[in-house]
Amino acid sequence: MALKYAGIEYEHREIILRDKPQSMLRVSPKGTVPVLCVDELILDQSLDIMRWALGISDPDGWLEVDQLISIEWLEKNDGPFKTLLDQYKYPERYPHLNREAILNAAIELMLGPMEAALKLNAYLMGNKLSWVDVAIFPFIRQFSMSDQKNFERLPLPNIQNWLGELIESELFNSVMHKHPAWIE
Repeated sequence: MALKYAGIEYEHREIILRDKPQSMLRVSPKGTVPVLCVDELILDQSLDIMRWALGISDPDGWLEVDQLISIEWLEKNDGPFKTLLDQYKYPERYPHLNREAILNAAIELMLGPMEAALKLNAYLMGNKLSWVDVAIFPFIRQFSMSDQKNFERLPLPNIQNWLGELIESELFNSVMHKHPAWIE
């Protein structure tokens, strides 16, 4: 979404993770996606790609937010919330964990504070979309889709509105195209 927002054109290569191309592993040996290659620059973290793109073009000021609060949101999301998301999304991998307990932990850690922030403002960092919303959005979307009926019953109306707005946004829909697997 950040690349599109910044107006950066790129060649999209859809990778099948169980059959990673050698060319990808040569530029990013850790073998995770996304990977952005620009000349000699290799970025293999989503946040790094976002920062790079927004450093080139940030027409609506996505970066014009409190950076310390931004980092707090992102560290909580990319660390402990990502762990809870994986446990909730893949219960077969974690049969020893109670799914309801995972949901409660996710509410306490991330969803509750988000709901409180979104009760005050339209977005996490104020009344305009920022890079924090766009960085966290895919994780909340995945969490909501893991048990959509249950998620819709949760007392999180502000998150549900925020999530619905982002899912229905022109920006999101402009990048959510299915791509054929890239063959080396």
